[in-house]
Amino acid sequence: MKTDMNKIAIVRLSALGDIVNSALVLQFIHKHYPNAEIEWITEELFAPLLQGHPLLHKVHTINLKRLKKEKSLTLLKETISKLRSLGEFDLIIDMQGLLKSAIVARLIGKNTHGFDKDSSREALSSLFYKTSSHIAYTQNVIKRNCFLVADALGFLIDDAMILAKEPLFEIGQQFSFNQERKNIAIVIGASWESKKYPKERVVELSNALKENILLIWGNETEREEAAFIAEHSEYAILAPKLSLPELVSFISQVDLLIGNDTGPTHMAWAQNIPSITLLGPTTTRMIYETPKNRGIKSPSSVNLNKIDKNDFSLQEIEVERIAQNARELLSDGI
Repeated sequence: MKTDMNKIAIVRLSALGDIVNSALVLQFIHKHYPNAEIEWITEELFAPLLQGHPLLHKVHTINLKRLKKEKSLTLLKETISKLRSLGEFDLIIDMQGLLKSAIVARLIGKNTHGFDKDSSREALSSLFYKTSSHIAYTQNVIKRNCFLVADALGFLIDDAMILAKEPLFEIGQQFSFNQERKNIAIVIGASWESKKYPKERVVELSNALKENILLIWGNETEREEAAFIAEHSEYAILAPKLSLPELVSFISQVDLLIGNDTGPTHMAWAQNIPSITLLGPTTTRMIYETPKNRGIKSPSSVNLNKIDKNDFSLQEIEVERIAQNARELLSDGI
């Protein structure tokens, strides 16, 4: 344990799933430093997920995507000025480990901590840290998050503690679901096409499960794909359009979630909801498997240092394999 930790900043700018997984550390920091004020710096797009979190004192936003698109010198100056004006922090932890996040951390202050050059995807990021941790890049991402923060703050986090975690986010809204069947959310979208289970197979899966299938979508293309699935399966319906806080609440109230390796799927694990994550071009390194949170990986091999976005092996995962796992999780009632 370290003394005089009154203000701690966490830098995790993106993406949604990474922010969801990173939020786990808040309860561990609070346990060891109950009086510390924790502030989070993130991309503007993802701020609604974190705003109002009971363990966060403040959430600060920047818009690097807009900055990159517009290449505005004025916006750059405004961003730098904002980061430099956040105040003094006893420790600034860069949980992202990229050059851009490391620069953000260093602009905030000098007391920076992050992954060392052999643990990061972008080794140059380590030049911006006052102290660093060595945690193998091949290590499970949730464990990497936890071990980095624990090392920075001088305490331990183990598997038993992760398994016993409290839900990461509060439920702010109640939803009415089918009372006659199990309610299964299926996340149909992902950031790459190769990470998406084909919509035709989602139809087959919906028909095999014969439960109340709630299709989670995030943009117009996904809404159209969800409509196709609902049209071809009497068990599937579209979930409503949801904000990030609403999405957390929605997922927190289903019986099971099945989804691609993407942010909303990670929310089920975050909220201690049974889940099945379908993995093609990525691996179970991206999730934390528990008795009620499973990963099903396609047959392909994955190079963690060079992810192949043209690996469409996800479609080779058999529908019945997913359905059987779903039935087991539903029957376990865990």
